[in-house]
Amino acid sequence: MLLVNLGTPDAPEPGAVRRYLKQFLSDRRVVEIPALIWQPILRGIILNTRPKKSAHAYALVWSADGSPLAAITKALARAVQAELGDAAIVRHAMRYGQPTIAAELDALIAQGCERVLVMPLYPHFSAATTASVLDDLARWILRTRRLPALRTVPPWHGDPGYIAALHSDLSRQIAALDFTPDLLLLSYHGMPERTLHLGDPYHCHCRKTSRLLGQAFAQSHPGLRLETTFQSRFGRAKWLEPATDATLIAEARAGTRRIAVAAPGFSADCLETLEELAIRGRDEFLAAGGTDFAALACLNAGDAGVALTTALVRRELAGWI
Repeated sequence: MLLVNLGTPDAPEPGAVRRYLKQFLSDRRVVEIPALIWQPILRGIILNTRPKKSAHAYALVWSADGSPLAAITKALARAVQAELGDAAIVRHAMRYGQPTIAAELDALIAQGCERVLVMPLYPHFSAATTASVLDDLARWILRTRRLPALRTVPPWHGDPGYIAALHSDLSRQIAALDFTPDLLLLSYHGMPERTLHLGDPYHCHCRKTSRLLGQAFAQSHPGLRLETTFQSRFGRAKWLEPATDATLIAEARAGTRRIAVAAPGFSADCLETLEELAIRGRDEFLAAGGTDFAALACLNAGDAGVALTTALVRRELAGWI
């Protein structure tokens, strides 16, 4: 089986970031502007200005193990492999960057796999994420002569096991804080609003996760308020709202003093959680008058994350193992 995450530059350096952004932002699933209009903007402006700024941000979260996203995804694959034992071979890939989906599928075939389960590590379906992974899988199918039987894992935004894992892990992290938050902000990666009107289910999936988490926290933390926001806006188009950065500032100015932020849509901590939320989000909230801020970790390769991923995988492998 193959676990697939978004991807990351090879190093926190402008050159590596430029190569990564070129591949990522050239994906027609990610940027739906016609190529004749978009590519000159991408190559003439964005790839000449953004890599240096992004490289600085990556450097703030880079560790001895490299990119947090890459290290956590690799650790998750190893942990799921340990849980499955000899029943299956588990590898991991990135939609953008290394290791590639095609190379890892070829490796599974070389290891004798005749049945392959592909799991995009996105709880919420979006054309820009899950569908892009499936596009890359389709390209591999088109050029491969000897094909295995293939399955893919569907989104699990409302799965009871996912909600229970989030509720349990976030509750554990909140209990360990040295303050009691007034608000738990559930921040999801943003998408252009037009994707919602075009039929993308992402916004609805995020709202369902928040609704179910709200019901769970209403029982365990009756005094805790939950709100849903969307982060990582890019460009001039209207994006899903409310925006995370604007909400942090507005909450502080309205008198909210203690906030915890979680990112349920990310399976692994990455630039968007460790730099955008934990560093910039903290600075914005405190500068606007807040006093206590915590960015809670994703499920990652912790006990809850490994148990959830293994359970989802076992369910989809039913009849195969």
